[in-house]
Amino acid sequence: MAALQLEVFETGDPRAEAAPVDAAAEETRLAAYEQGYGAGWEDAMAAQAADQARLKADLGRNLQALGFTFHEARVHVLRAVEPLLVEVATHLLPALAREALAPLVLEVLMPLAEEMAERPLTLVLNPAARPAVEALLGEATGLPLTLVEEPTLGEGQVHLRIGDTETRIDLDRAIADIAAALRGFFDPTELERRHG
Repeated sequence: MAALQLEVFETGDPRAEAAPVDAAAEETRLAAYEQGYGAGWEDAMAAQAADQARLKADLGRNLQALGFTFHEARVHVLRAVEPLLVEVATHLLPALAREALAPLVLEVLMPLAEEMAERPLTLVLNPAARPAVEALLGEATGLPLTLVEEPTLGEGQVHLRIGDTETRIDLDRAIADIAAALRGFFDPTELERRHG
């Protein structure tokens, strides 16, 4: 069998003729690559800008929803706590004030003890508050006091008189101020104004 022989179509040196064709093709290929790279870069930047804009919009919506949810939760908690605080102000504070009246009178009275030696001390108080105040003052001071019952005074009110000087203790007023502040705090229009 004879070996297969192929016909040669080239003429001259193949490296010499291919070089100019390769340089032009390489230049065209590089220009196309740079054009494609630039277009890809522009697409990537546009996609990134669109993603950032979408993320900012989503974040803004989520923060707004979170703020609204927090506002709703705060108003709901305040509404739930309101009856408890009103009960404390209207029932518990007056009872505490009755118990605290005698110690408070003693606290105000002790710094005045020096003046009492020279001038008589008169306590003007509600008849219902007299037993507690009289018992504590008698035990703690042993000082001579004149107690005057005045039914027009509230159970949390006492007037201390030394000569022409008068000191007033008014726990009833303090309780009324606290209750009014609570009513004002829980007033629906006030809540909306503060949190709206």
